[in-house]
Amino acid sequence: MGTMKRRIAAAVSAFVVLGTTTLAHAQSAPQPTPTPIVVPTLPPAPNSTTNQIINAATSVINGILTRERFNNASNVRGTVSYFKRFDMQVQTGPNSYRTVHLHQGTIINPRGATPGAGTVVDVNGNPLSDGSLDANSITVNQ
Repeated sequence: MGTMKRRIAAAVSAFVVLGTTTLAHAQSAPQPTPTPIVVPTLPPAPNSTTNQIINAATSVINGILTRERFNNASNVRGTVSYFKRFDMQVQTGPNSYRTVHLHQGTIINPRGATPGAGTVVDVNGNPLSDGSLDANSITVNQ
């Protein structure tokens, strides 16, 4: 039994030494320090002069956009794809067409010109609710 006690004592000693060494290594490992997160900040509030400049620029841009919207609704430029008496269709771009209605008194420039298929025209008139245009004047460019 003496041999058995020595073997158990040796095994326990080895276990204690191994556990102590492992524990010492685990405790001595340096822990990474977390880096702080950079939080975004708001820009400083603009002063009154900057606000006045921004408001003036916004007003000018809104005026330009309003005029363009009205101009696009009241005018059309393109190639005539269909024309018969008081009805005309103008191609304004690839796969984009606009119907134009002529009436007695529609002015066609140059005088005596007749728009026909393939003719480039500028039309000015009143926009209708269906997206078509009631022509007041037509200028034939070709």
